[in-house]
Amino acid sequence: MKILMFFHNGSLNRGCEAIVRSSVALIKNQNPNAEVNLASFNPSSDKVIPLINTIFDATKIKISKTSLVGIIAALKFKLFKDENYYLRHEQENIIKHIPNHDILLSIGGDNYCYGEQPWVYEIDRNIKKAGKKLVLWGASIGDEDLSEIKINDLKSFDLILARESLTFEILKKNGIENVKLIADSAFTMQKEELPLPMGWQEGNTIGFNFSPLVWNKNKASQKASFDLIQHILDTTDMTIALTPHVIEKGNDDYECLLDFYNNFKDSGRVILLPNNLNAIQYKGYISRMRFFIGARTHATIAAYSTLIPTLVLGYSIKSKGIAKDIFGEEKLVLSIKEISDSQKLIAKFEEMKAEEKEIITTLANKIPEIKKMSQKAAEYLFEL
Repeated sequence: MKILMFFHNGSLNRGCEAIVRSSVALIKNQNPNAEVNLASFNPSSDKVIPLINTIFDATKIKISKTSLVGIIAALKFKLFKDENYYLRHEQENIIKHIPNHDILLSIGGDNYCYGEQPWVYEIDRNIKKAGKKLVLWGASIGDEDLSEIKINDLKSFDLILARESLTFEILKKNGIENVKLIADSAFTMQKEELPLPMGWQEGNTIGFNFSPLVWNKNKASQKASFDLIQHILDTTDMTIALTPHVIEKGNDDYECLLDFYNNFKDSGRVILLPNNLNAIQYKGYISRMRFFIGARTHATIAAYSTLIPTLVLGYSIKSKGIAKDIFGEEKLVLSIKEISDSQKLIAKFEEMKAEEKEIITTLANKIPEIKKMSQKAAEYLFEL
């Protein structure tokens, strides 16, 4: 059995790394003889991930307007409004590997949340044309994301694995039947515990993650987050560990969190974790925190999965659904609009602090079930 994971953006996004790292482990645990390869848009960043057989460069091919392909593509678009020829050649670094694999896993679970992306549909068409099995692995899709063309593309999949119940219900409601409910594979990811940095209080450190993605969507959210951190410093004796989780150029949590560090470093109770750790090392630090506040979904999954009470900033369909599946409600999840409200942020932090023991008990009871749901993904895969 030869499996190709594709639509992986690269491991400088430690959430993407967490998905690949945990997914390949689940698959090989289910079938040790499976060959699992990875098509990556940043292959050099993925050398940190074990168990993958081969990593392919999946970057887009630049097509010159004056080349034969460029000229034919221009004519097809001008005469027929058909861009598929161009897209097929642009994505050749993925498409050329289709014939050599039995199952193709689209691991970009978020790809369907960002409007129409014809290049995604073109790759899917080529997979089905080749008679191969096509699986959407760990999907998150909201009602607002769906269109007729997107629904038709989703119906072409042999299997869609929704990573939370909100997506599962939305897909079913829209007539997409080839869907199973699982949980995000990253719940099962291992952790690596590095030495604790100077200033870390064991059992009394709170993690804080913020992202340029959230800041760009709501500029006022940074000031509100500053107010929250000042409140924590004023009303508790906790250390705050600023925790990056994506370190891509132009989307770098570390650069964003450096503003927080510079603003509060004189307190002596704020630590900035380094920007060169891998996903399991960040999870190792998060697992030793007392609380976690985060904007990046897979940083919050690292916390949930190690029984750390967590407040989620700037929710998406996936973070709402994950919280609902754990707590039975969208607990301690704030919308992108709400996170510019200092009082709401502080109130939710106080709620998390007041319910600390109850939250830990709920996590201790529920996370083993969630991990079993993660493992179901590999079982469903080999039932195809």
